[in-house]
Amino acid sequence: MWRDSGVSTESFYQVRPECTDVPKTKFKIRAGKTLSVRKWHAAFSPEGYLDIGKTLSRIHHGGVHPTIRGEVWEFLLGCYDTTSTFDERQQIRQRRRVRYAQLKDECRQLFPIVGSGRYITAPVITEDGKPIKDPIVLQQTYDRVQENDASNSHEHLLEAVPDGPQDEKVIQWKLTLHQIGLDVNRTDRTLVFYEKQENLSKLWDILAVYSWFDKDVGYAQGMSDLCSPMIILLEDEADAFWCFEHLMRRLRGNFTCTANSVGVETQLSHLAAVTQVIDPKLHQHLENLGGGDYLFAFRMLMVLFRREFSFGDSLYLWEMMWALEYDPDLCSLYAADPEAPTEKLEDAKGKSKSKKQFGKYERENMKSGGKGAETPLPISVFLVASVLKDKSSTLLTEARGLDDVVKILNDLNGNIDAKKACIGALKLHKKYLKKVKKP
Repeated sequence: MWRDSGVSTESFYQVRPECTDVPKTKFKIRAGKTLSVRKWHAAFSPEGYLDIGKTLSRIHHGGVHPTIRGEVWEFLLGCYDTTSTFDERQQIRQRRRVRYAQLKDECRQLFPIVGSGRYITAPVITEDGKPIKDPIVLQQTYDRVQENDASNSHEHLLEAVPDGPQDEKVIQWKLTLHQIGLDVNRTDRTLVFYEKQENLSKLWDILAVYSWFDKDVGYAQGMSDLCSPMIILLEDEADAFWCFEHLMRRLRGNFTCTANSVGVETQLSHLAAVTQVIDPKLHQHLENLGGGDYLFAFRMLMVLFRREFSFGDSLYLWEMMWALEYDPDLCSLYAADPEAPTEKLEDAKGKSKSKKQFGKYERENMKSGGKGAETPLPISVFLVASVLKDKSSTLLTEARGLDDVVKILNDLNGNIDAKKACIGALKLHKKYLKKVKKP
């Protein structure tokens, strides 16, 4: 549970002074609990091999010190294999930086604003691929461009939207660029970090390149919330891109859309199934109110509670989740090939021998046979279930319609305890596995 002692992390993620209604970060750096710089460095051998089992427990009990958060996340998300050396990781880092530069250059050839330090916020192309050449529209696509910038001429802007036939994938990519810009303008703008134009354009560049890199998913609203912490924690843009890309490997299913459904609906159906098992009375009540599809929890799962927590607490929640879910086999595969097909991930399971290298949540899945034919449910489902369980009595007595459910859950924004939510998720996960195993 939280203690009053400890150092606040507010100074690491400064909020603009005029933003007075932003939730305060509850996470504190606590000696003996939080993974410190010293403990992190002590987990490496002289060659650079990482004994991650020494750090997982500390991360899920006390989080990570903000000064090492970026490099710890790279391991938690599988950017690097724990069995690699310092030299090997440096070589991988350089290769990935070169690869990102190539991807970015591809995008720049298609749309010169990429990498220019600017970004667009209005459409520059029609659905059928024709450039929008209205000077007013074009002028509005560039945010905060200096009046004396010689490149800000009408002719220069037109170069970004060339005439002539274009490939369908290029059209689809260009159609997303202004939406990325609109979302960049709305993402974490309470932070001092985003007062700098260069940081806004960096976020736009990474998302633009990612939507070109992963054409099957492209870009969707919510991705900017997931990417933003990466560029704050990792100074090099390429490193931030690959860290975001590895996070998207876990979450890209949420953003995969068909004509009839959105990917996150699969997790919502899992949430419904879990709630029905652990709190059947609440599940029935929600069904009676017409909320059996659990769409009210859409945002929580889509962007991993970014809107329900302060910025600092959401980072703390994420690293606790990843430490609990840590699977060295999958991370080894991710690290081996940053562009490995997702369908190959199942082949990597079950090869590690030491259970200490797995997170506590994953160990529970292994013990219960939950890592068999079926892919185990992500801990995020149990986190939402934990929040619903905590508010069960309120929902049962006060919710008379779906609007009431949404209001009760919205009132939680900024008031949820990340550590308590994780503890609750672990308890519900254990309870669920026991119940579903019964004949």
